[in-house]
Amino acid sequence: MKELYSLIFKRKSYHLFRNNKTMEYYKDSFSITDNEINDIYDTFKNLKPLIADIKVDIKIVKESETSASRGAEYAILFYSEKKDNYLQNIGFIGEQLDLYLASKDIGALWYGAGKTKDNLYNGLSFVTMILICKVPTDSFRKDMFKSKRKELKDIWDGSNYLDVAKIARFTPSSCNTQPWKVKENNNIIEIYRYKKDGKRGIMPINKVVYQNLIDIGIFFCFINIILENNNYSFDYEIYPDNEENYNELNLDFKILIK
Repeated sequence: MKELYSLIFKRKSYHLFRNNKTMEYYKDSFSITDNEINDIYDTFKNLKPLIADIKVDIKIVKESETSASRGAEYAILFYSEKKDNYLQNIGFIGEQLDLYLASKDIGALWYGAGKTKDNLYNGLSFVTMILICKVPTDSFRKDMFKSKRKELKDIWDGSNYLDVAKIARFTPSSCNTQPWKVKENNNIIEIYRYKKDGKRGIMPINKVVYQNLIDIGIFFCFINIILENNNYSFDYEIYPDNEENYNELNLDFKILIK
């Protein structure tokens, strides 16, 4: 995962796949090749899972075969067994794929609102999708630190691992909710899924929790990549958290720095 670190600074979320100056969609000038589609399938098979015994799969379809209309070429549909922490597992795996796509100049967007007619695939349930489109290299992020994110003090309690915190705060999340809180205690880093009571906009509470469980997996993926890049040796524990858990603060991961 260490090799993905540099791509953290390049990737961005393409909320619309078009040039904002000309309003032209990128897919009118660029296209993802069949070889690149095959590479995505092959890469997915070799990504590191969070939980090894959960079966997962992907299916790549045209965006027009989904409910999305963001100007993308394709949608990567994620499928999974429904086991404990399966949503965090999809977030963890999917974010590795998101970063890989940036290395191939393929723009991506985690699209939690997307629906597909194929809710079952190879016996697995549909979880979420990432929309993708070939984009020009210069359309990627040029300065990650200009991105709008929560202040470090709002998500990170502690000062021993600020080298990790200062990069991890730029983790992507559904609807930019950034649903995480981190607490340090000497050589222990605890990662909590945070949902402020009453703050959900027009989304039903169960949908917010569903997306935030995927998000916390994405966040943990970033943390892993950054720790490895910074040459930390560590173990971690995963705690059960699911769609029935509406608490404001929920412990999902505990990292022990060796």
